[in-house]
Amino acid sequence: MPGTVHINANIHTPLDPGRALAGSEQGRVMTLARGALWHHRGVIKAVGPQEEVLSRAGDDAEIIDCQGRAMIPGLVDPHTHMCFAQTREKEFSERIQGVPYLEILKRGGGILNSVDSVRKASREDLLKTTLEHLDLALAHGSTTVEIKSGYGLDTENELKMLSVIELAGQKASQDIVATFLGAHAIPREKKDRPEEYVDLLIDEMIPKVAEQGIAKFADVFCEKGVFTKEQSKRILLAGKKHGLLPKLHADEVHDLGGGGLAAQLKAISADHLLAVSPESIAEMAKAQVVAILLPATAYSLKKPYAPARTMLEAGLAVALATDCNPGSSYVLSMAFVFGLAVMQMGLSLEEALTAATLNAAYALNLGHKVGSLEPGKQADFCLLAGESPAVIAYRAGINPMAAVYKKGRLAASTQRSL
Repeated sequence: MPGTVHINANIHTPLDPGRALAGSEQGRVMTLARGALWHHRGVIKAVGPQEEVLSRAGDDAEIIDCQGRAMIPGLVDPHTHMCFAQTREKEFSERIQGVPYLEILKRGGGILNSVDSVRKASREDLLKTTLEHLDLALAHGSTTVEIKSGYGLDTENELKMLSVIELAGQKASQDIVATFLGAHAIPREKKDRPEEYVDLLIDEMIPKVAEQGIAKFADVFCEKGVFTKEQSKRILLAGKKHGLLPKLHADEVHDLGGGGLAAQLKAISADHLLAVSPESIAEMAKAQVVAILLPATAYSLKKPYAPARTMLEAGLAVALATDCNPGSSYVLSMAFVFGLAVMQMGLSLEEALTAATLNAAYALNLGHKVGSLEPGKQADFCLLAGESPAVIAYRAGINPMAAVYKKGRLAASTQRSL
C-alpha cells in the first residue's frame, strides 16, 4: 500500500469526538510541528510525527515536502446560495446609501430580482455560473460546499435549481450538498396570498423535491416580512416528514425566536443569528443545534456581528460560512470569513479553525467524512502560505492558500513547487 506522504508540515487540526465541538472545547486544536500525513486512494491512513508516519508508509510511498507550511483540514462552507443567474450591484449601491435590506425586498427587489433572472435562465447558464463560483471557492480552500435553491419559488424552477446543483457536484472538485430553500421569499404572484404559497410548499413542492432525491435539507427564511415562526414550523415539519432535515435562516434582522424554533425542531443548524436572544442561544445549546455564523453578511449589510463569544460561553457549537449570494454577501472566500471571525467577532484562531472545518462539517451531517485530519477521513487538506493558521487572518485580502488537496489530489495551487 504505497500512497503519498506529505512531510515537513506544521499540522493544525481539531480532533473529532463524533459531534461538533461546543463552548470551551471549540478552542482545542491539535498542533504538530514537523508532522506528516499519509494518504492512499483519497483516504487518510496516518497523521503524526514525520519519522513515525514514514516508517508506517514504507519505502515505496511518494514523498511531498510541505516545506514547513501549515497544514489544515479542507475548509467546509455550510451555507451558500451560489447557484444564481445575475449579480445585484445596483442594490449594493442602494444599501451603502442607507436603504435597508428588507425595504429593498418589500419594493419587489432583493431575492425577487434573483428569482426573475433564474426563472429566465437555462440550466446551462446556471451551471456555468455555479461552476465558476465553485472554482473560486476551491482556490480559497473550500473543499466541501453546501448550495441552496431558493431563487425559483415555484415547483418547476426549484427542481431546476436542484438539478443544476446536482450536476455541479458531478463536475466540480468539491463535495456538494444540496438544500431546498423554496421558502426563501413569497413570490410576486403570491404576494397578497402568502398562505397559498405556504400550502403550495407543503402540498406540492416538498413532496416533489423529496421524490427528486437531490436535496438533503429543507431551509426557511424565518424573518419579519418573509415567513412567520408559525409558517416556518409548518414548512419544516412537512420537510422532516419527507426526509428533509431542517435548517433555518433565523433571527437575522429581527428576533422572532427562530433560534428557539430550531432547538424545538432539533434542526441541524440555525444560521445568521445577528439578532438572536440569550434565551434562544441557551435553547440551541441544550438541543445541540449548530450555530452557523455569516460574518461577511454582517460586513456587507453594515450590521453588528453575531454574538459569537456569548454563544461559546453558553456552550453552543459555532460554525462559519460565506453565505455567498448575489445580494447581501457576494463572497466566495472562507479565508475572508475566517479573518472576519477573528478580527471582528472575537474568535481565537483555534476557535475559527474549528468553526470553518469540523463544526461546519457537522452542520452538514458530514463530520464522519471531512472536517479534521484523522485516519479514515477523506484526504481533504490545505497547505497555507505560512507556518500557522494565523496567516489566514494576517494576509487580509490575499489568498493564504499555497495548495488545496481534495481526496489526496492537488486541486488548486498558487505554488509551482507543490
